[in-house]
Amino acid sequence: MKTTQLMSAAALTAATGFAASGAQADELTLCWAAWDPANALIELSKDFEAESGHSMSFEFVPWPNFADRMLNELNSGGKLCDLMIGDSQWIGLGAEAGHYVKLNDFFEAEGISMDDFIPATVTGYSEWPKGTPNYWALPAFGDVVGWTYRKDWFEMPEHQAEFKETYGRDLKAPETLAELKDIAEFFQGREIDGKTVYGAAIYTERGSEGITMGVTNALYNYGFEYGNPENPYELEGYVNSPEAAEGLEYYKALYDCCTPPGSSDWYMSANIDAYKSGQVALQMNFAFIWPGVNADPNVGGDKSGYFPNPKGPGGHFAQLGGQGISVVSYSDSQDAALEYIKWFAQPEIQSKWWELGGYSALKAVVEDPGFATSQPYAQTFLDSMAIVKDFWAEPAYASLLLAMQDHVHSYVIAGEGTAQEALDALVEDWTEVFEDEGKI
Repeated sequence: MKTTQLMSAAALTAATGFAASGAQADELTLCWAAWDPANALIELSKDFEAESGHSMSFEFVPWPNFADRMLNELNSGGKLCDLMIGDSQWIGLGAEAGHYVKLNDFFEAEGISMDDFIPATVTGYSEWPKGTPNYWALPAFGDVVGWTYRKDWFEMPEHQAEFKETYGRDLKAPETLAELKDIAEFFQGREIDGKTVYGAAIYTERGSEGITMGVTNALYNYGFEYGNPENPYELEGYVNSPEAAEGLEYYKALYDCCTPPGSSDWYMSANIDAYKSGQVALQMNFAFIWPGVNADPNVGGDKSGYFPNPKGPGGHFAQLGGQGISVVSYSDSQDAALEYIKWFAQPEIQSKWWELGGYSALKAVVEDPGFATSQPYAQTFLDSMAIVKDFWAEPAYASLLLAMQDHVHSYVIAGEGTAQEALDALVEDWTEVFEDEGKI
């Protein structure tokens, strides 16, 4: 038995080229969230195992627990993860706390250029400090908040006629936030196929990041800024501008008028369930859900359509999601982990990643002439990635996020105080965080 095992190992080593190089096969653990794209990555990674001789294992954690679980792992210097697909907002912490391996020298040695990736994903997933050529991750999964709608409901002649009579325009995918609210109000409480339906499923979740990832899609488009462009930690008058308060009021109005009963703590999975079960006409969610919607037997195919987050009176932006893939500095298999990143960056692998349901950030994939028509949602993905804006990626990101979750949820969902008061309080909390960090 031992002889057979040794012979098999020798054959594997020779076949994969490790005998010549003197390298050894490692077992790598890749850590990410538990969601549909992770399943696609398992399938994709089988090619890496076959080519490299390394074996892959995966640690996937549901989104509501993902940040706590993985940030605790990093902060404790744990060795569970060799590769981490960490959220975009973690990049500052990963860099400054020494959790991630800086990849500049590796990229240069292997001919991997960040110019080959969608610029927003490089800024969002890889750079720290922002705007500098210091890279701590390879863009792994491009994602952005967009909208799904019941195209079949929109196209019903009776709906078309009634909407046109009421609003003076055709019932179609909205271009502005005001139009979106009109559509949500139109469908709220309507009976379709003998069932009462509702306008929109939006992000309202309090415990992790949900309502922040939702409300920013209104705030940005009314004029909210994270700070003075000339002085990044000058918050007063930017975070809490009158225009930003109007954006927060809009989001509350959308929640109050047009969401299903009991939707005060909803995030990605709850919105998916509401949409697929036929409860809502519109669904806010990250683009990762679109392959699953398109394939769904109840709402898939021509029954659903997709559109970017609509513009507002102060701009046109959408909340960036997505992640980069990093090598964890505490890993004992950093060389093998870097091999994985080199393999993953190849255009043919990125193309297959898209085919399997992953969202490639490689220009060679998304700028291919056939990309926009390769899936019903492909053009919406491109349009959405062109208008992205992201939350803070500071090392103190968690404290910044908790403060926003608290103040925004208290106003939008609990109805406490005014929008201006909520944002004023947020400025106070964020200022305190940055003072503690020595940033101001």
